Amino acid sequence: MNPSTEASPPVFIARDLCKTYQMGEVQVKALQDVNLEIRRGEFIVLLGPSGSGKSTLLNILGGLDRPSSGSARFAEHELTGASDAELTRYRREHVGFVFQFYNLIPSLTVRENVELVTDIAHHPMPAAEALRLVGLEERLDHFPSQLSGGEQQRVAIARAIVKRPEVLLCDEPTGALDYVTGKLVLEVIERINRELGTTAIVITHNAAIAGMADRVLHLGGGRVQRVDVNPHKISPSELSW
Repeated sequence: MNPSTEASPPVFIARDLCKTYQMGEVQVKALQDVNLEIRRGEFIVLLGPSGSGKSTLLNILGGLDRPSSGSARFAEHELTGASDAELTRYRREHVGFVFQFYNLIPSLTVRENVELVTDIAHHPMPAAEALRLVGLEERLDHFPSQLSGGEQQRVAIARAIVKRPEVLLCDEPTGALDYVTGKLVLEVIERINRELGTTAIVITHNAAIAGMADRVLHLGGGRVQRVDVNPHKISPSELSW
């Protein structure tokens, strides 16, 4: 782990986090007694099979869902007891989301898709700057239909980072992409983490991606089964699967 990251304060703290869903007459325990601390500027990979609790954990940390019990805190923000309005403000001011599917608006240009977010941000960067960071400065006036899948995902990342979030939460960001394109997207996420100091948390079921993380949280059965620390991270270009 980067020594400067190791010395930085925790940005997320979760204690005894549980989440239970009622599916008809059956209770599904998505998370059970999860305890973790994530430090500012870390690159974290959440690794595990489908149903292991990865997305549930990410959604709670991102203020999209609430735990059934336990506590989750982001810096000075207690997420567990926050109102809907407080969670909305938290997501708007502190968190950028990247999902497997890009959710771009087809009738808007690349620049316009990114600029949508700047209206609700306090100190956004120019849309052109966000697109430069993801390598799409030449595609500002193109429409989503004129882009490849990997380019559309990079627009989605630009849209997530344009408001300068402290945290970038990515749920299977390469899930819909081929090998080469997926690596390009991972390079963009790694660059945002490294150059902007943005805390990055990436969900994947692809164990090869773990090599680029500071730490890897292995989830199974709704629990953190183990945590691996990478003393020597590898770059996305070195990944293979």
